[in-house]
Amino acid sequence: MLSNFQILDALKKESWITAEQFQAARVKVRQASAELSPIEQVAELMLTRLDDARQILDEELVTKFVAKLLNIKYLKVDPLKIDVDTVTQVMSLAYAERHQILAIEVKSEFIVVAVMDPTDLNWIQGLEQTNRKKVIPVLANPASVKRYQKEFYNLSASIKGANKTKMQADNTVGNLEQLIELKGSEEADANDQHVVQIVDWLLQYAFKQRASDIHIEPRREVGKVRFRIDGVLHDVYQLPISITHAVVSRFKILGRMDLAERRKPLDGRVKTKNPDGMEIELRLSTLPTAFGEKFVGRIFDPTVLSRDFSQLGLEPETEKLWRELISYPTGIVLLTGPTGSGKTTTLYTSLDLLATPEVNICTIEDPIEMVDPKLNQMQVHHDINLDFASGVRALLRQDPDIIMIGEIRDQETAHMAVQAALTGHLVVSTLHTNDAPSAITRLMEIGVEPYLLNATMLGVMAQRLVRTLCERCKEPSSLEQDAWLSLVGSVNKVPKPELIYHPVGCDYCRNTGYQGRQGIYELLEVTDELKGMIHENTDLREVRKQNVKDGMNLLRISGAYKVAQGLTTIEEVLRVAPKASL
Repeated sequence: MLSNFQILDALKKESWITAEQFQAARVKVRQASAELSPIEQVAELMLTRLDDARQILDEELVTKFVAKLLNIKYLKVDPLKIDVDTVTQVMSLAYAERHQILAIEVKSEFIVVAVMDPTDLNWIQGLEQTNRKKVIPVLANPASVKRYQKEFYNLSASIKGANKTKMQADNTVGNLEQLIELKGSEEADANDQHVVQIVDWLLQYAFKQRASDIHIEPRREVGKVRFRIDGVLHDVYQLPISITHAVVSRFKILGRMDLAERRKPLDGRVKTKNPDGMEIELRLSTLPTAFGEKFVGRIFDPTVLSRDFSQLGLEPETEKLWRELISYPTGIVLLTGPTGSGKTTTLYTSLDLLATPEVNICTIEDPIEMVDPKLNQMQVHHDINLDFASGVRALLRQDPDIIMIGEIRDQETAHMAVQAALTGHLVVSTLHTNDAPSAITRLMEIGVEPYLLNATMLGVMAQRLVRTLCERCKEPSSLEQDAWLSLVGSVNKVPKPELIYHPVGCDYCRNTGYQGRQGIYELLEVTDELKGMIHENTDLREVRKQNVKDGMNLLRISGAYKVAQGLTTIEEVLRVAPKASL
């Protein structure tokens, strides 16, 4: 393997770093830990590359540089694309650690093996003879190879251990007892140490991959594990069906759910820590299906409570108006959008802005999605008849300044929200509608009188989340007139860009071309002109036209601004934003 000095010298010769950086780096790497590989030692210096992008020379970038230098293929290890069961059968953990390698892909004719030291390939012949397949070495980030060596082999061992425990339990009972206990012995023990390790691995793995949801879906013979990342589900692993049931039971124990109840849906929550030591909350739910309980764990980003409006992606004029609406002392402000559209993030960011020592903010939620010490939060309990409406009624006796209602679902809750606004409180809540104007007609359908809406409604903001382009691989392309018209329609508010960007795909974005998400918004202000249009025979299209005339950006127009800024694509905006008729 090249030494750290050789790598630094090559970086200097290729003009990736200056002579001054080289000299300073030489001094520092002398004190580098001997446990780290030369690539890791150079990456630890966090040198800045001399180019327009001013990239930090991290482990992946240094590894890619060394691969090109030694004329060996580079590979970024993506654990979501690796079949752990298959690759761990290629070689033992002791063999992998001894030669500092890890099998990445197994095909009928060849095996792709990630190596840490591309200059030491003496092990290839032996591995080819053992597996009777050609071995293709690729250079991967040494830190990734070491990390996934432990993770993959520990996971494989845990699953084998859990299966073995189950088989031993099955074989220790006689025929009569086996007949009686057949149902009880069909799965491994949820408290078995192997099952505990599998669940711990799943959680830590999900945190590392920036997953927002963990799905465990039982099938006839296996259980599928999937993660939702940037709004898209990815297959992660397949567990034996008996282990799947045990893993779901383990999550139920963590969430203090009824372990014996499998016939009806259950909800729970658990708090844990990610690899960085930050506390993370998960909302757990189970659903009875044909092959057992389906499990979903929703992971709540701990940075939500400390997020600034600038991180949400609102346009400056939209942010200014939204701040004005939520600063009113009385009235109703609504957020609308489907599940997973970012309403919770916007809601808590807004409440965090309002939560000063001078005001009393009380919430009624189902369930409490994020615990914030600056808020007085109450949870709905249907079993004791504590619903949203009765919760608001109780909150009104608590001298609140601002009331947050998790969701307006029925007539009684809507009337209580109106009454709270009429009696001098600011009410913030959510509603499920396709766009902002539809919230007006939806409330009237629920049973709120038009004159009460005119008296209390301040504004409605609809939102969606669009995937943002990966900054490392996006490429410019010319804009087609038809594609732009399909986005903006007859609204000529957004300056037409000469160039737009399209996704390409690279190792950093798992070849999707997208990395992260941002919101697009549609903010309706209830103006005096609009109040005159809210009556029993309100025409939704006319309301929308008036909103646009008053300056409201439609969801697709908000998306068009982000397309023009090179943040996302036309296809992505069209995918998530509904078409609005004007």
